[in-house]
Formats: sequence, C-alpha cells, structure tokens
Amino acid sequence: MSTETKTDELDCDIDSGCGAVDIVIKPRDKDLGGFSVRRSLPTKERKMVGPWIFFDHMGPAKFAAGSGINVRPHPHINLATVTYLFEGEILHRDSLGSYQTITPGDINLMVAGSGIVHSERERPEVTASAHTLHGLQLWLALPEKDEEIDPAFYHYPNRTIPAVDVDGVAVRVLMGSAYGQTSPVKTYAQTLYVEAFMKKGQRLTLPDCAERAVYVAKGGLRLKDTVVPEHAMVVLHQAAGVEIEATADSRIALIGGENMGKRFIEWNFISSRKERIEQAKQDWMADRFAKVVGDEEEFIPYPVN
Repeated sequence: MSTETKTDELDCDIDSGCGAVDIVIKPRDKDLGGFSVRRSLPTKERKMVGPWIFFDHMGPAKFAAGSGINVRPHPHINLATVTYLFEGEILHRDSLGSYQTITPGDINLMVAGSGIVHSERERPEVTASAHTLHGLQLWLALPEKDEEIDPAFYHYPNRTIPAVDVDGVAVRVLMGSAYGQTSPVKTYAQTLYVEAFMKKGQRLTLPDCAERAVYVAKGGLRLKDTVVPEHAMVVLHQAAGVEIEATADSRIALIGGENMGKRFIEWNFISSRKERIEQAKQDWMADRFAKVVGDEEEFIPYPVN
C-alpha cells in the first residue's frame, strides 16, 4: 500500500509496560475510503522492531460489486514490502514486469532496493461480485549494504510456508526460523515473522530474539499482569522464555529480528540517508522512475502535506 501523507505515523494510544513488556501500542482506525487501516509501526514512541519499520492491519473490508482495492502505481526505495492476506485477493504489478495475485496464506516479498514502482488492485473477476479483503502489510528496512541492490519480486504460495503444532497451538513460520522450522522466504538480516492461532487459555513460549513484538489480529492476550487487547501490539524487552496466554480465541503475529540502526522515512521512501530520500522524491516528481508494466497511465502524486 501507499501512505497518504509525507509522515507515516498514525495516532496510537501507548501504555507503558513492566517486566518483559516495554510498551503496548493501541493503533486507532484510519479510514482510507472504503476500508480501515490500523498502523502499529512507526509511532513516535517506537519507530522499528528489528528490521520491521511499518506494520499495517487492513480491514476486514467488505466491498460491494464494482468496488475494491485500487492503489495506483507508487514508488519505494531501500526497503522490502511483505504482504500477507487473511481473506480476499490482491493483484500485484510492478516495474519489473511482475504480475501476481496474492491469496490467503501466500507471501509476496517485493524488494525495492535501488527503486521500484508497483500497483495493488483487484482482478475484474474479483470486483464483479461482493467480496472481503483482510490482511497485513509490513515493510522491512534493508541493511545498509543492501539498500541499493537491484529490485526483485518473490512470491511464496501458501503450501510452501512451514506449519507446526507447538503444544496444541497451530503456528506458521512466515519468515526466519522458529520452533524447529525455517521459512523459505528470503531475508537480508536476522528476521522473524510468525503467525499463531491460539484457543482461549492456551499458552505459547515465544522464540528468543534481539527485538520482538506481538500483534493481536483477533482475540486477546495476557503476559503476566499485562493485558493486550485485540488490534494492539505489545513490544517486548529482550528476555528469554517469555510466555503469552490467550484470553480468547486469538490470531497473532510475532515480528522481530536484529536492530538495524536509525532509518529515515518519508512517504513511501525509507533509507539510512536523508539525501537518498530527497533524491527519490525529486526523481518521482520528475517522472524518472520506471513505469509499472501494464499499468502505465496512472500514478500517485507526491503528497503536498
């Protein structure tokens, strides 16, 4: 997705934690015209968790026939986008010529590197009838040595993502390694992305990681005395053996990885260098980015606010 303004921080309520808990982020819904988005990262209090610098929960959005997601071409640099759907379908096109639908359980990894342009729309067969779209979209900051690599696009079907039962909890290892499983999804730094489905009362010990956070897509969690409600993200201190308990049937996402150092973010651009963002901004306004193959006519202008 593309952000609507130069700044990417949306309003959140922040609670201070104790013990293993650093903070609890409670993002507020933002209406993007037909569907809502909850953005947990970045916030003023917490910019990143490991390499993860952007975390959006979109939907669930119910579209009438004839309408749907229609994100015009827009650019990225020095990052990778990770799209994961719970319901629905998105059609990805980009300036490399990629044409790929993503469906629930798949992972689309788009590596912007030195620069890429993409659009996110829906196939006519989807918009022809009423449908739902629901999922997560995240951005990864690339390590400084990889910020200017050639752009690339990778698609990983649902069947290729490893799943494991951990003491009765259904877990999928979307990126990185955890619970004896390793995802095939390409990474550029130590990266963790895990999904778990927990029944009320079930407990799960989280894998250790330099930086970690847990987002409650559905349900609710408890970490000792800290309650984490639905649609909140709990950021954890570096502590071993952290255990979470589901207070309701829950669907959670665990993200984490190594600290990447400071990154600058403006609109859809992320970089370790401010001057690189300024260059990308000027290039976009001067129409110097490559066009999305098969979607050359429209584009999102650089925001004025």
